[in-house]
Amino acid sequence: MKDTPGWASPGSAPSDGQEPGASDPADRPSGSQPADQPGARPQSPGTKWSDEQPPPAPWSAPAGPQNPAQPPPPPPPGPGWGTPPPPAGPGGYDHPGGHRGPGGYGAPGWGSGWGGPPPAVKPGVIPLRPLGVGEMLDGAVSTMRTYWRTVLGISLAIAIVFETAVVLLQGLVLDDTLDTAALSDPSAGLDEQTQAMGDVMRSSGLLLLITMLGILTGTALLAAVTSRAVLGKPVTLKEIWRDARPQLPRLLGLIALLLLITGGVAAVCLLPGILVTASGGGEGGAALISLGSLGAFALVVWLVVRFSLAAPALMLEKQGVKKALTRSAKLVRGSWWRMFGIQFLALVIANIISTIIVLPFALLGAAVSDEGIGGLVDAGSEYGWTYLIVSGVGSVVGSMITLPIAAGVTVLLYIDQRIRREALDLDLARAAGVQGYGSPVPGTRPGS
Repeated sequence: MKDTPGWASPGSAPSDGQEPGASDPADRPSGSQPADQPGARPQSPGTKWSDEQPPPAPWSAPAGPQNPAQPPPPPPPGPGWGTPPPPAGPGGYDHPGGHRGPGGYGAPGWGSGWGGPPPAVKPGVIPLRPLGVGEMLDGAVSTMRTYWRTVLGISLAIAIVFETAVVLLQGLVLDDTLDTAALSDPSAGLDEQTQAMGDVMRSSGLLLLITMLGILTGTALLAAVTSRAVLGKPVTLKEIWRDARPQLPRLLGLIALLLLITGGVAAVCLLPGILVTASGGGEGGAALISLGSLGAFALVVWLVVRFSLAAPALMLEKQGVKKALTRSAKLVRGSWWRMFGIQFLALVIANIISTIIVLPFALLGAAVSDEGIGGLVDAGSEYGWTYLIVSGVGSVVGSMITLPIAAGVTVLLYIDQRIRREALDLDLARAAGVQGYGSPVPGTRPGS
């Protein structure tokens, strides 16, 4: 397939037809017999079957004396017994080309399918078959644990860059323009509370945007580490830099294009409310801005999930910016809610871990600042550079640990989608040196 360069070529589509010349039993009337069986009634070419056929003759086992010493015969098997399962791939799933690997359905010694499919081949941190949510999380953590020097080195560099940007943005811009005192003032009017809520949403949106850019960059740079971990091969920082350096200009282009797309969508959604407010609309303009903010948030989330696999496609397939976005859209198509749920769960887990790490630093920063610890619950409190720097150090430590989890789950989602749709596990098994994986079943036709 031309749109899947680099890692894999999908197998052939399964055949859903019949063998040439085979007849369908449903085409014969009830109770009929094939003409080539013994006892079949010969028919002339013009003979037609009657609509009312006599019932089939009853048949019973011959009666005879029962031997008391002989145990009674076993009861007949229930439905499904004795029927061999269809050929399947490793781990019990069918490949598009009708292949199967060691341990799939129909393998020697595999009976009627009781107990589920046997374990798939696992040369690295994940088994080579479609993955579950727990296996993706475990694979991301295992990658960080196995290649901790490389993973934590990359994560530390990314965390320092983006957390420094957050601290500078908060200290130089947001603290001077953000006014949230109206949120804790019961006597504040609707316009004041709406304006304060808008300031909070804008500042939170900017900080969230920087965080998402950090995750996108980490996903791109850690994709090579995760791909080596799937194969069970060692990797160093030098090798990662050598592989990633040619793609860095395209990665910057991808980030810029995603910023342009999401910013344009948000501007279009907020523009009606801004125009109404500027023309003196009052509460109507504020309502439109709130509604536009919700619509912009929903559309941005949809776009983020739709293009979430662009970074792995860019780095692993050596794609261009436009092609990487197209590949991500194709892989996510039909699985958007699954992608959203898994990535949202990974972000929740990462944020919980990050909060546990950052909280002591935030308390320490608040204690050494002028406002004190009690100012943490005051919406109108403003902390100085001391608090921002101390809490920023905690954010760097937290991001260094949680960034590999979120990035690793995204890369494993990309690999999982290609395994499900393009039989990538066959190429991964060959790259890992697994012998005999994905070979056709003896006596079967390709595509059967």
